[in-house]
Amino acid sequence: MSEVGSPGVQDAIDWPPAWPRVLEGEFGVPPSGDYRAVPEDFRVEEALDFAPEGEGEHLWLFIEKRDLTTAMVARELARLCEVSPQVVGYSGMKDRVAVTRQWLSVQLPGREAPEGLVARLAERGIRVLDQARHPRKLKRGVHRANRFHLRITGAAVADPGLEARWQRLCDAGVANYVGPQRFGADGRNLQRARAVLARGWRKRDDREGMLLSAARSFLFNELLAARVRDHSWAMPLPGEVVMLDGSASQFDVAPDDAAELGERARRLDLHPAGILWGVGTSRAAGAARAHEAALVARYPGLCGGLERAGVRLARRALRLRLGEPRLTRGDGELWLAFSLPRGAFATAVLRELISHPFLGAPPTDRSL
Repeated sequence: MSEVGSPGVQDAIDWPPAWPRVLEGEFGVPPSGDYRAVPEDFRVEEALDFAPEGEGEHLWLFIEKRDLTTAMVARELARLCEVSPQVVGYSGMKDRVAVTRQWLSVQLPGREAPEGLVARLAERGIRVLDQARHPRKLKRGVHRANRFHLRITGAAVADPGLEARWQRLCDAGVANYVGPQRFGADGRNLQRARAVLARGWRKRDDREGMLLSAARSFLFNELLAARVRDHSWAMPLPGEVVMLDGSASQFDVAPDDAAELGERARRLDLHPAGILWGVGTSRAAGAARAHEAALVARYPGLCGGLERAGVRLARRALRLRLGEPRLTRGDGELWLAFSLPRGAFATAVLRELISHPFLGAPPTDRSL
């Protein structure tokens, strides 16, 4: 994209955002429900496409944590091993209020793990389920998917339409909204991002890139919301860039391929790919490009700030396919099980099934 906006511009942003649910038109607003009363109600397991080789200078640990962030576990592992946190690796950041399983690695060249490491981690609520050596550090974003097991309670459990809502998500997919946790309480991460981008982003202000991610995620959600409103979120538009399901592979929709690709989209084999704003040239054309132009016209400050920060343009699927979905009812509760590709949020699924303050609120007149 060409540079847009000017330094110092701060866009007006309505908060909380009124991002529409896909199923509201057919089923109405879902009844209220709760989904994370205790950490055990929200279980996540990370899935890799490979296993540690069994030798090398990095010790890989498959751990289960409760009520801890991944960063907390990484810092504790570094402390107990007496190494810099920079030599501890993990693929994905997992929720704190949850019971989650994932791999972490720690570089220990030429030495064994400290005596009693497993027991000392257990004292801090971190269970080691498996361990092995590997030649390389575990890098960010290399896991394939996350498997979720979620417990829902409240009025939504008695909703006679809940199974129909769930089946529609299984058949037609889920709008791939970035979850509310990315934006912080009351949108504070986004508010900070807007201010930092207006004055000029600097690494020292945002060492982990959290603010850049919050800004790009907000813009993506705004684009997706517009596509949900005009019912084009699941089917390729003329000039669309599409993404293969479960893959980062992308290609353009040529006029001669539109019918075939439309049929593949109905089978959930591929999905329209929305823009993650940054420096670069968008391949979208026609109606798809018009949505991107509308985005920059409304938010020139965020778009221009991201370009000046040097973030590279990327894409994210507008739709998710639920992997191995299962719904199980109990006494006053139900459990959902499904897998999602890395970077996807279980809250995108839940917001179509239940109403909850954390999952979205009606629009207000307040703006950031």
